[in-house]
Amino acid sequence: MNGVVPIPYWRLLARVNRIQNWRRLKSAVARSRLHAFLMSLFVFGYAWLAYTLFFKGLQFTSSFPGLGPVLIERMMFLLFAFLFLLLLLSNVIISFTNLFRNRETQFLLSLPVPHRSIYRWKLFESGILASWAFLFLIAPLVVAYGATHDAPWHFYVISPLFVALFVVLPGILGSWAALGLARWVDQVAFRVAVVVVMIWLIVIASAWLQPETVTDEMLETRVLDVVDRLLARTRFSLFPYLPSYWVSSGITQLVEGALMGTLFFGLVLLSHTLFFGYLASTRSGRFFYGAISAVNSRGGGSTASSVFGQAPFAPRILDRFAKILWWGRSDARALLVKDMRTFMRDATQWGQSLILLGLLIAYVVNLQHFSHRLTSDFWIDLTSYLNLGACALNLATLTTRFVFPQISLEGRRIWIIGMAPLGLRRTLIAKFLFCTAVSMAVTM
Repeated sequence: MNGVVPIPYWRLLARVNRIQNWRRLKSAVARSRLHAFLMSLFVFGYAWLAYTLFFKGLQFTSSFPGLGPVLIERMMFLLFAFLFLLLLLSNVIISFTNLFRNRETQFLLSLPVPHRSIYRWKLFESGILASWAFLFLIAPLVVAYGATHDAPWHFYVISPLFVALFVVLPGILGSWAALGLARWVDQVAFRVAVVVVMIWLIVIASAWLQPETVTDEMLETRVLDVVDRLLARTRFSLFPYLPSYWVSSGITQLVEGALMGTLFFGLVLLSHTLFFGYLASTRSGRFFYGAISAVNSRGGGSTASSVFGQAPFAPRILDRFAKILWWGRSDARALLVKDMRTFMRDATQWGQSLILLGLLIAYVVNLQHFSHRLTSDFWIDLTSYLNLGACALNLATLTTRFVFPQISLEGRRIWIIGMAPLGLRRTLIAKFLFCTAVSMAVTM
């Protein structure tokens, strides 16, 4: 027994996935070199374009004497605060899907692999999936911020360490939230309550974050006092117990040359990352096993009387809603009901749509207050074009995520629809008309 060597399960899973992803990448490049070249060109083009825009924007803001450094510093704190919230929400959705709706997880549970090792790997995998877009966005901004302030060379070495430690905390907290939500997320009442609460919080936050109106009397006072009053609603980003405050303070003090302050906030961020990482890697495995056992053992919960062991069919809300579309055929209405039920049962889809809806509500609520202060025709026209561009980007995001993959989401079950009396042609037309109606409703 003393000669038994423990199996490094985590390293084994990491090696298998690394080899698998490398083979997928080689296969994709070999299958279409043009596609790989265009994707690489897009990545480098986006990085260059984002860096250029951030650099010019920071230079323009810093050109205001006395106000530039204050505005840039507050924008950095606000950016990391909102990115922390978005990362947390993204990690909750992806962790739930990766832990409880993934076939690989079910397969690993059937193997002689400890639950703690499975949870460790899925935590790491979910963190990568939820944070790669954040890293892709924040890297040009950090580089442009350093170039604007003529930062020394060690800024570009230390700041990635701050960002890397920063993305770990929302990953751990998001996975813990997913473990807690797994017991109730399949209940319709819980989903409705979450949507209502999130919309209510977004509306309250949008109303609270509205800037204060500048009057002529305020302009006669000191400019810094006016700026402080205008930015009073953003002081929540300066809360010292937020991880975003630690990383923002560390990066800003690193640019200013305050190395001791940078070291302090770096150690604070490192200590919290190590502490929560230790809890996640050593104490969360049993909670994961209990949560996934509850999810897999959850029954239908139907209390209706049954005849010969089969419960009688009763039309539900979506079935009654489909009857309103009286001009459509019954098979097309049944297809739409199936798509809506699939959407509601998938936490990833309705969670991401909730994020898009929240951003859209926040944009609309703040747009009306911003447009009332415009007096110049130039700014009115510019705001109109920016509004059109924002609507187009939001619609593109919505259609890219939910509309374009409508057929591919059917997967291997597409042959069932193809052999049904409905047919693939009418299926495509029904999906197109329904998605067009939803997209037009969101755009209007």
